[in-house]
Amino acid sequence: MSSSDCTDALQWTPEAKAKLKNIPYFARAQARQRIEQLARETELDVVTVEMVEQARSEFGQ
Repeated sequence: MSSSDCTDALQWTPEAKAKLKNIPYFARAQARQRIEQLARETELDVVTVEMVEQARSEFGQ
């Protein structure tokens, strides 16, 4: 899977993708899964920068 390809047909805004790229490569896959899980829990079809920030605050970063 490429870094721009997201699972289960969730769309990512360009800003959210940019934030994801700022996450260290060794944690990026896990972070992407958690961010997408949060989006699904809130019934969103598009991952936004706000969703990335919410996940970041949950991770304590």
